[in-house]
Amino acid sequence: MTTVYLNGDFIPAEQAKISPMDRGFLFGDGIYEVIPSYSGRFVGFAPHIDRMHSGLGQLSIDPQLSHEKWQHIAEQLVADNKAELGDNLGVYFQVSRGTDTKRGHAFPTNVAPTVFGFVFAIPPEPVADKAKATIYNVVTGQDLRWQRCNIKSTSLLGNVLHYQQGAEQGAQEILLFDKQGNLTEGAAVNVFVIKDGVIATPPLSTKLLPGITRQILLAILAKHSDIEVQERDISEAEVLAADEIWITSSSKEIAPVLTVNNNPVGDGQVGDVWLAAQQLFSSHKFDY
Repeated sequence: MTTVYLNGDFIPAEQAKISPMDRGFLFGDGIYEVIPSYSGRFVGFAPHIDRMHSGLGQLSIDPQLSHEKWQHIAEQLVADNKAELGDNLGVYFQVSRGTDTKRGHAFPTNVAPTVFGFVFAIPPEPVADKAKATIYNVVTGQDLRWQRCNIKSTSLLGNVLHYQQGAEQGAQEILLFDKQGNLTEGAAVNVFVIKDGVIATPPLSTKLLPGITRQILLAILAKHSDIEVQERDISEAEVLAADEIWITSSSKEIAPVLTVNNNPVGDGQVGDVWLAAQQLFSSHKFDY
């Protein structure tokens, strides 16, 4: 029986109850985070909590929990559940605006946020080995989501529909392009494009999520590598002509893409630049 955290208490998952009048249920009015943990070591814990606090601030939600308190909750959830779920765990936090007595679009007053956390098993750490890399096949599509994609909101219907769009075409992800034809991100990932040894990724904006793996990877490359990295607009033509494409997320780390719309990326093999980047990420990711 797994243990979850709900509004100050660690309780069996079967006992966790949230009102159907909770605004997270009614409106998707909340923020969430997923933080990977390997043998009790978190990847990017502080940046994840910083991003969550930023999103909550933009929604005017204040759970009144410090970084230290979030870390205590995460560590307790890992400790309580590792015997049942294993050493590789994802920590999920969700904070909604809370429960009101009526349904109304405007923010209610005097409502306490609902704070929920649980852990789930994740695959072992990705390794820098071309033969063992988890590879992805993707398709492309126009980005039809809202204009605040930088907020990690629980309102994920737009992402879900795009992800399903890719799944129905037999792909594991979809690369999205704005009305100007520039790459934004995937349904659940950031995207990197490599050409002639140069790494490029779209600049942060309201069109894409400021991914923590993206943030950590850029910091590691800047500190430990002489590979040129550019944050700039990337056209669909550039994506289709890339030597390598990577998708990044907390659960995937840096994952190579081998086909786009059933056409091979570069030579259709896992690339050397990916290998160098994953080696660096594996060596330094716990520093952040």
